[in-house]
Amino acid sequence: MGRHRSDPMGIARLLVVGVAILALLALVVVGVIALVGALSSDGAQGAPAGSATLSTSPAAPPPPVETSVAETPTVYVECRADRCPIFVRVSGGDIVEDRDLSRGQQAFYSQPSLDVVLADASTVYVEVNGEPRSPGRPGERQHFTARRDG
Repeated sequence: MGRHRSDPMGIARLLVVGVAILALLALVVVGVIALVGALSSDGAQGAPAGSATLSTSPAAPPPPVETSVAETPTVYVECRADRCPIFVRVSGGDIVEDRDLSRGQQAFYSQPSLDVVLADASTVYVEVNGEPRSPGRPGERQHFTARRDG
């Protein structure tokens, strides 16, 4: 009997299986990193001054907001429905928030001047500079500019 030749198709199959395993491992690693990042970013830790901070709590009335102008957010929003679409941007500038809040979720914004759009003003409780804003009628779309006092 003669020499055995390596099967080129067998080697190619092994290479394809190896590449597939590496690709699968890479996807798993990326997924784990994304999940850990999503779970660890609660918005309150390490958030720069003036950025939005989200938290969840029951739909009970919010605690009174501090009276100090430096500590009172320019805009405070609490979702009182299953879904509360909001849009917030720095007046004439960057978008701060464009998303749906969930029931009980709160958001605080401390930029000096903000343009706010509430898709359904009846679904949210809003304070501007610590002062409650009148709720809208069901389905009413509201837009307003909030400027920091002081």
